[in-house]
Amino acid sequence: RLDDEDFNELDEIKEKEDLNLWSRAKLLMHDLVQRAGFVGILLCASIPNPLFDLAGLTCGHFLVPFTTFFGATLIGKAIVKMHIQMLFVIFIFTKHHLEALENLVASIPEIGPALHAPFVEYMEKQKLKLHSGGKQGGAPTDSMISKCFEVFLVLMIGYFVLSIVNSMAQQYHKDVVEKKKAE
Repeated sequence: RLDDEDFNELDEIKEKEDLNLWSRAKLLMHDLVQRAGFVGILLCASIPNPLFDLAGLTCGHFLVPFTTFFGATLIGKAIVKMHIQMLFVIFIFTKHHLEALENLVASIPEIGPALHAPFVEYMEKQKLKLHSGGKQGGAPTDSMISKCFEVFLVLMIGYFVLSIVNSMAQQYHKDVVEKKKAE
C-alpha cells in the first residue's frame, strides 16, 4: 500500500473551496473510482483523457483488486475506446468530409491556394497507402515526422524507466532512514 502522505495533495484539494479546473478534475476521478468501482474505471479507460493515470493511482490507493482494475482497463481501452476511435476516423475521413477539409484549406486567406495542391496530393498518397496496406511499391520510406515521433517515444520510455528507478531509490532511502530512526 502506498503511503498516505503521497496523497496529501488530494486532502488539501478537498479542503479548498475555490478550485481550478485541474483540481476539480482530480476530485472527480477520485470520487468516480471510489464510488463506481469497476464501472468508473471502465468509463475512465474508455474515453481519451489524461486523467486515467490519476484513476490508476486512486485504484492503487484504495486497494482495488488488480483483476478488477485490469479487467476494466482492458475492456475500456481494447474494446470500447478502440471502437470509438475507429468510428471517429471512419466518420472524419469519408469522402464528403475530406472534400470539405480540402475546401477549407483552399479558403485560407493568402496561403490557401498555395497549400491546396500539396494538401490534396498528400491526402491522395495517404489514401493509396491505406488501400495498399502500407506498401507503396519498393522499399518503405520513413517520413521525418515518423522518425521524430520514434525518437520522442524512445525518450519518453527512457524517462519513464528512469523515473521508476528514481522512485524506487527514494522509497528505499526513506525505508533505510526510518529503520535507523527506529533503532
